[in-house]
Amino acid sequence: MQSQNVPNYLPQAILTTLFCCLPFGIVAIVYAAQVNTKLQAGDYEGAMQASKSAKTWCWVSFGSGLAVILVYFLLAVLVSLAPQPR
Repeated sequence: MQSQNVPNYLPQAILTTLFCCLPFGIVAIVYAAQVNTKLQAGDYEGAMQASKSAKTWCWVSFGSGLAVILVYFLLAVLVSLAPQPR
């Protein structure tokens, strides 16, 4: 059956929401939640599109969270290397 081949990415969406980027993670959760609903309604193409969107937003959330962490550490290193006033 085709419905078993459509991942919903809900666990990944929840984890990226909690640990990476809240706004983009919420979008991923919304798309992930649509997958099973569309499959139950018989909309296989819609479920595939929602699954693809959920995956994309999971990666966007992960990437933006990673970028923020990298910028934070870079700024922390630069501040620690700056000359201290006397």
